[in-house]
Amino acid sequence: MSREQGSLSINSENIFPIIKKWLYSDHDIFYRELISNGCDAITKLKKLSIMGEFEEADGEKYRLDVIVSPENKTIKIIDNGIGMTADEVKQYINQIAFSGAEAFLAQYKDKTNEEQIIGHFGLGFYSAFMVADKVTIDTLSYKPGSASVHWESEGGTEFEMSEGDKETRGTEITLYLNEDSYEFANEYRAKEVIQKYCSFMPVEIYFTNADAPVEEEKEEVIDAEVDADGNAVESTDGEVDSEDTETEEEKKEDKGPKPLNNPTPLWTKHPNDCTEEEYKEFYRNVFHDFKEPLFWIHLNMDYPFNLKGILYFPKINTEYDSVEGTIKLYNNQVFIADNIKEVIPEFLMLLKGVIDCPDLPLNVSRSALQNDGFVKKISEYITKKVADKLTGMYKVEKESYEKYWDDISPFIKYGCLKDEKFRDKMKDFIIFKNLEGKYITLPEYIEANKEKANDKIYYATDLQQQSQYINMFKEAGIDALVLTHNIDQPFISQLEQQDDQLHFQRIDADLTESFKEEVAEGEETDQLKEKTDALTELFRKVLNKEKLEVKVEKLKNENISSMVTLSEESRRMQDMMKMYNMYGMDPGMFGSSETLILNANNKLVQYIFEHKDDDVSIFCEQLYDLAILSHKPLEAEAMTKFINRSNEIMLKMAN
Repeated sequence: MSREQGSLSINSENIFPIIKKWLYSDHDIFYRELISNGCDAITKLKKLSIMGEFEEADGEKYRLDVIVSPENKTIKIIDNGIGMTADEVKQYINQIAFSGAEAFLAQYKDKTNEEQIIGHFGLGFYSAFMVADKVTIDTLSYKPGSASVHWESEGGTEFEMSEGDKETRGTEITLYLNEDSYEFANEYRAKEVIQKYCSFMPVEIYFTNADAPVEEEKEEVIDAEVDADGNAVESTDGEVDSEDTETEEEKKEDKGPKPLNNPTPLWTKHPNDCTEEEYKEFYRNVFHDFKEPLFWIHLNMDYPFNLKGILYFPKINTEYDSVEGTIKLYNNQVFIADNIKEVIPEFLMLLKGVIDCPDLPLNVSRSALQNDGFVKKISEYITKKVADKLTGMYKVEKESYEKYWDDISPFIKYGCLKDEKFRDKMKDFIIFKNLEGKYITLPEYIEANKEKANDKIYYATDLQQQSQYINMFKEAGIDALVLTHNIDQPFISQLEQQDDQLHFQRIDADLTESFKEEVAEGEETDQLKEKTDALTELFRKVLNKEKLEVKVEKLKNENISSMVTLSEESRRMQDMMKMYNMYGMDPGMFGSSETLILNANNKLVQYIFEHKDDDVSIFCEQLYDLAILSHKPLEAEAMTKFINRSNEIMLKMAN
């Protein structure tokens, strides 16, 4: 063919700057686009072979090669796919924004659907000009009698095209990198990007560093017998160990080049064909998390849309572990992005997993979704499958469900907060751990405690800090739920909003009548009021807390001297203020502060009352701090004073 020159036919005069500057936010995306195009070309050829329009050679092996030269600052991407004729180069390359893949699909859509075409956009090739000053294409079509074509362009707006010298079928694209993009010819950087975007592309990808030193083959060492003079002599055994031979062959095979990607990732297989170890290995390899996942959900759907994937429930050691997961979204095994909210329900982003949906309506850069009701259906399907898995586990594998509950409850509760449909499916399968360490449902708790709980649902948030209150509850035969995760507070608030018959109260919010002795009206009541008035005045003065509320109660357990309670409403308001960093506001404006409970049956409290006119300030301060300690940690200054005061009291006892 004669040499041809011209300007690229651009559908809009402003399209090329958009491609180069704004279409792709990450410049490394060119690797994905060009390798995807190579996979596309091979997929097309395989389709033609299936339809009998192309005859594969014996032992035909399809592959993509990426060859970098750090010295020359070049990158070559080579495929042995369908190739292009001169007319096809004019059509697909010179006319920007014409989608060759879509045209091919339209032509053959009724003949075969065994494999999908990756590329949906003709703009992908031009991502090369984000990193290259010059790009060349050498291509030879699969069609008999075709001539090879050489195409090159500097800057992306002018091109030259002529007959080339490529002798093998397929396409070779060479990028001459610009000064800002030399990093992409570095072996480690190139592999990093390819593994990021192309780890599961359906064609094997091989990598070569053209400038790397060639390793010399080591001379094979053969076992031989040695005579008395140290000379090797032929072995007389006459037999070769077949096992050793196979091992050597395997070793030789292992030394061969290995593809960078896995063309048949686990999610492409049927769940029945996958083993437990394969699921765990895939999890380790993809997410680099060596804590075994709790369990997983294999998504495999063909109708009404094509969607495959695996969602893992990771193990969370403590509430301080990050519960931010990673859901990797693929389109025909091409990586698109992490955690696309339109596809993945927000609460499921706490999970780890992969989802591959070829039907996603992506925009031209494949980096975002077009608004489409179809996407919402995909999201709803994923939510339904997760809910089905969890409810099924509760019904059939309840022991496993309880075993995993502490880890999966944040996901489930967050899902209930964020997704009404998920909440409706899961509301009957929420379980809680009680003070005995057993798992029960909310209706079971209410039924078991209806006589003593006063229509309240008691709960503890810190088994250590609230141990005094927990012991009192156990002694009184009252159960409580254990809610230690930070998501539990908004979750129980939602439960209360959904059902106005539910009232949650933390075990240190107030004293139930079960903890108190019955006090007869009259003299006993008057005595308690006298003690309350006197001790309120004393403690306010000693502690310099004019608004301190003090109550004197006759508790059944005389060993308890003092306690602090804080109303549920006040505490929740304080928690909200902390959550929203409202530290400058006075918590008292939203309700009463802590109430100091003094036990009239305790000997130390009795001593303080009887000697209230003497200097008993050290006892008042100590009692107050002990009460606070059973309620929450002391502030730094208060803790220092408490320690010093404790030492002082022990010294007095020792003298």
